[in-house]
Amino acid sequence: MTPPIVEIPNILLRDGVEIPQIGFGVFQVPPAETAEVVGRALLAGYRHIDTAAIYRNEVGVGEAIRASGLDRSDVFVTTKCFNDDHGYEQATAALRASLDRLKMEQVDLYLIHWPVPSKDLYLETWRALIDLQAQGLARAIGVSNFEPSHLARIIEETGVTPVINQIELHPRFQQPVLRRTHAELGIVTEAWSPLAQGDVLEDPVITEIGEAHGRTAAQVVLRWHLQLGHVVIPKSVTQRRIEENLDLFGFQLSVGEMEAIGGLDVGQRRGPDPNVFVRIK
Repeated sequence: MTPPIVEIPNILLRDGVEIPQIGFGVFQVPPAETAEVVGRALLAGYRHIDTAAIYRNEVGVGEAIRASGLDRSDVFVTTKCFNDDHGYEQATAALRASLDRLKMEQVDLYLIHWPVPSKDLYLETWRALIDLQAQGLARAIGVSNFEPSHLARIIEETGVTPVINQIELHPRFQQPVLRRTHAELGIVTEAWSPLAQGDVLEDPVITEIGEAHGRTAAQVVLRWHLQLGHVVIPKSVTQRRIEENLDLFGFQLSVGEMEAIGGLDVGQRRGPDPNVFVRIK
């Protein structure tokens, strides 16, 4: 495999594991296309792939990594335990099933995908993840879409703090309270839908900043995330955009530009509310 386009910085998680700050998300990538798309992403230089059991494309992720010629240790792999796999035994079986589909002995990061408070099993599920990490099946464990109350409960009951919380986060939905909670607890913030599925890319504040730097609107938003210290997992199946989403290190946003983007927050959530979301497979 040819050398990557850019050297991606790592962020140190609280348990000592390092995660590449830019990852490649495969949400909504069709299973039949996943191996080819992820293979192109790896060739472009991505070394962090974010998948989930519910995406039904873990098989393709594993195929792409094996076909890449890269050592397994060179690619950071995240997958997630979905809502109907909550509970100690179910979560344990779910990770083992994900490992079978990926054809791996270990994932780098395993997340509880949603808290599903109506089922009231996320604490039990978190206990399972703690044990799965102790067994060596996951290098690091965290959560996704958890609110401050959910975080407080699992930490208080187990004494184990998630290393990361993957949440919806973009200029129109900046989650300041949750991000402050993360900072206080030493939890890394990871942004899903970092570009609001493209909705923010026509905003004149962002396009004007892009013009000033000779960059695309997507690159401006992703650079904003990086300068805030977020892990980001943009998704694209277009080769040009796959490469552009990595090309973020030849410019820097000024304090004024960061503040201008910060002023775009309107609390506009695109995805489900974690307090009520209960979808199962």
